[in-house]
Amino acid sequence: MDTILAPLYYLVSWIMIGWHWLFSELIGIDHDGVNWALSIIGLVVVIRILLIPLFVRQIKSQRRMQILQPQLRELQKKYKGDRERLQQEMMKLYKDTGTNPFSSCLPILLQAPFLFALFRVLDGVAKGHERGAFTSQPELFESAGQAQIFGARLADTFLNAETINTRIIAAVMVVLMVVTQFVTQRQIMRKNMPKEALEGPFAQQQKILLYVLPLVFAFSGVYFPLGTVLYWLTSNLWTMGQQLYVIRRMPAPGTEAEKAHQRRLEEKARKKGIALPTPDTAEPEQPEQTEVVRRQPKKTSRSQRKKK
Repeated sequence: MDTILAPLYYLVSWIMIGWHWLFSELIGIDHDGVNWALSIIGLVVVIRILLIPLFVRQIKSQRRMQILQPQLRELQKKYKGDRERLQQEMMKLYKDTGTNPFSSCLPILLQAPFLFALFRVLDGVAKGHERGAFTSQPELFESAGQAQIFGARLADTFLNAETINTRIIAAVMVVLMVVTQFVTQRQIMRKNMPKEALEGPFAQQQKILLYVLPLVFAFSGVYFPLGTVLYWLTSNLWTMGQQLYVIRRMPAPGTEAEKAHQRRLEEKARKKGIALPTPDTAEPEQPEQTEVVRRQPKKTSRSQRKKK
């Protein structure tokens, strides 16, 4: 396993070492625990910036799913007693429209290898096993192994913690990780999905994920080193910020967020004295008028008229 994931170990550890150098040497922060914690946050920033194109695709796919809801409900009515045929028709509809019903999971799935690589690197730091770039950086390896925040080592887990303080810090961070995961998904469903999108199989999948994923991370979080929990907590906060931006600036049609966005635009226009056009006040479209070209009679000379 380590052989297969070795490139990821090197990538993750080199990014962390680069951030550590930035904070310790350039900025001059004289606290190894803070530097390594900020390095993990920097790792999140790098990975999430790389995932921005995927995030844009995710938003577009979710919008398509919302548009497809009426068609999905029709399929449910048509094949109510035939689940197999219903699934086939739904898959065909997804394929024809280029929609991925599981697009909301892609950012989590793509981050999973990096999360696991970070877990293995920090686990190696805790157990004295050098992995990735730390194999050639013994001083930094030792520094990372002793790094602490709030008196708890970043390489410690809730289960192997030697002090009550470390267990408390780990428990608080795991709870924060789970809560931010839940709140982020819930705000999407409550504010940026139309009512019709909250019904049907797609909505059921979203509701299941809303409660299942936080539970998965709650149970697995006690095995994660604090540095890994910090990574996921920071990633959740990044996702929350992204979603708040989308909900506020680019709300989905037919949602409460869109109504709030429209009210803000109207209020802003009112303050500037600008009247926004509405469907009721918009001018009716005028039919196109074709230009009539009038032909003038050709002028003839007197001699030409005599000949006639």
